[in-house]
This record gives sequence, structure tokens and C-alpha cells, in this order.
Amino acid sequence: MRTVKELLLAHRLFEGLDEQTVAQLAGCAVNVHFLPDEFLFRTGQPADRFYVLRSGGVALDVVGPGERRLVVDTVGPGGVVGMSWLTPPYRWAVDARATESTSAVALDATCLRDRFEEDPRLGYQMLQRVVSMMAERIYSARIRLLDLYGTPGGR
Repeated sequence: MRTVKELLLAHRLFEGLDEQTVAQLAGCAVNVHFLPDEFLFRTGQPADRFYVLRSGGVALDVVGPGERRLVVDTVGPGGVVGMSWLTPPYRWAVDARATESTSAVALDATCLRDRFEEDPRLGYQMLQRVVSMMAERIYSARIRLLDLYGTPGGR
């Protein structure tokens, strides 16, 4: 069985960080498991952690007209779920629901922000990495919306 530190070292979000730094970050982390249809978090709740997915899948969705759930993106193994922990007001903007049995490493947001305050260079490095993943998520959501609604003017 691999340690949390080893799991983080193997993930692209932590790639290139030295082992001591990853060990510090691993001190903010625990392994978690979710059953199918279990929520990792709900819109408006405190964004107190984020998740590095090890297996399974997660749907990110919002409630649309008529209380219909609209999936804005899906995330699989190796993905990261939950970016709202990084900026105030630290509240989830979407729901995250396991689509199948899902295992992840959950990182405590307060612990991480404290580490970043102590080491601003690390904070900046991690911010760059998370923003890059956020850009990927926005692009993925854009593609999903184009698939759902088509392009204006039939282009």
C-alpha cells in the first residue's frame, strides 16, 4: 500500500516538487472513498478541501431550470476536484458527485493555505499549477456546452 506522500508524488499537480515539500503537503492529506451518487461537496457549502482522484469518477453539476441537474464537467482518475478552496469566500460553486466507487486523496484547505503563508514561494508554485488545471477545466466545460447546445449560427 502506498503512502499519501507517494500518491501525491505520483500526481502531476505535485510533479517536480522535492520530497520534503510533498511530505509537508501530505501532512494536510488523507485518503477518502465515496460510493456511487455520494456527494463530495454541495454548492454553497464551505470549500474546506480539494481532492486528487485516484480511481473512479466525479460529475460536477449545477441545478438548472426545473430543478434539473446539469453536468458541466466530469473528472476521472488523475484529475483534481474542488478549486474553490483557493480564493475567498471559500464556498463551493458547483456540486461534485461520485459517478462510481471513487477513491481520492483529500487535502485540507486551511492546512494548505497555512503552509503557503509560511512559504510564499511554494504558494506561488502551487497557485500556478492549480490555475493551469482550472484553465483545463474551463476548456473542458466549454467543449461540453458546445456539444450540448451547438455553436451559434451553425458553425
